[in-house]
Amino acid sequence: MRVLQLIDSLDAGGAERVAVNIANALSLNEGSNSCLCATRKEGLLKSSLDKNVAYLFLSKKSTFDISAIKRLNKFVKNKKIDIIHAHSTSFFLATLVRFLHPKVKIVWHDHYGNSEFLEKRKSKTLQFCSKYFSYSICVNNTLKDWSITHLKSANVAYLPNFAVKDDYKPLTFLKGVDGKRFLHLANLRPQKDHITLLKAFKEVVNECPECTLHCVGKNFDDDYSKLIIKNINELGLTDKVFLYGSKKDISNILNQSDICVLSSKSEGLPIALLEYGLAGKPVVTTNVGNCNQVIENGVNGVIVDKEVPELLAVGLLHVLKNEDKARIYGQQLQEKVKKLYSQETYLTKLKAIYNTVIDAEFK
Repeated sequence: MRVLQLIDSLDAGGAERVAVNIANALSLNEGSNSCLCATRKEGLLKSSLDKNVAYLFLSKKSTFDISAIKRLNKFVKNKKIDIIHAHSTSFFLATLVRFLHPKVKIVWHDHYGNSEFLEKRKSKTLQFCSKYFSYSICVNNTLKDWSITHLKSANVAYLPNFAVKDDYKPLTFLKGVDGKRFLHLANLRPQKDHITLLKAFKEVVNECPECTLHCVGKNFDDDYSKLIIKNINELGLTDKVFLYGSKKDISNILNQSDICVLSSKSEGLPIALLEYGLAGKPVVTTNVGNCNQVIENGVNGVIVDKEVPELLAVGLLHVLKNEDKARIYGQQLQEKVKKLYSQETYLTKLKAIYNTVIDAEFK
């Protein structure tokens, strides 16, 4: 089975991590030939690719970049690709290639992060292309339901994300005091709602001045990132909140952290949440996407309503002040993630989808 992961970039985002993780997992799996193509830009995750993954960078400049289309077409032909696993918006390029190679199958992976606001989703092009998809994979049930009702894909399935530990040497060192470090692992995008987190963390600092918040994720230097910095200054948190940008050594960063948080107003199934669990960290998260399938409130973490700083602050303080419970939360979450969201479990389900797609060719 020869599978190509198709992704727009290799920046350190959720969809990008999934594409790289799948490519790496398949490269180690007997009977699979694994390839990955970054269409528009490279990024931090390029160095995470296994040496056995055949890699192509297109440097695609526009929707109908003829040169890029030709290069991908040649790659697909030379590698004898059976399945293009197209992530997020790369579905259009995958469809163009399928017109050139009708026997190539498309598996589309929907990572849409604004699943709480699907009524705003622009989908005309996606709807057209979906009739050429052999399978649609969705990262939460909301997206699955939307695909069933809006798209023309023959098969639709919910397949929860998975996380793996990286083995990068320690490069990042967090400021602050041991036992008081909070970690927020998310790119600086509006859906991640750093503003609610900052307001909540101000209340935490009022009760425990030694606490620090460490935000790891890409800074796009846009209006939203400027708004974050403005709020940090206005809330008097300049010596309590630290922005690190994108980092590769996530496992090392998690090892230095004590409490992990997600404050999103919309999600699919965040990789960060699974990475928190894999590291055995106590978690406070908002109730968005499929977070409530991972976190059972009061059992393996704390889950609160989105966009309510007061509730988020209560959750953070609860974990901070109850060390025994925090330890149990982390242990219970780690067990659940290892059982239900492991690479092995994911790969078994994904290969079953791939086999269904391939078998359909011969029926």
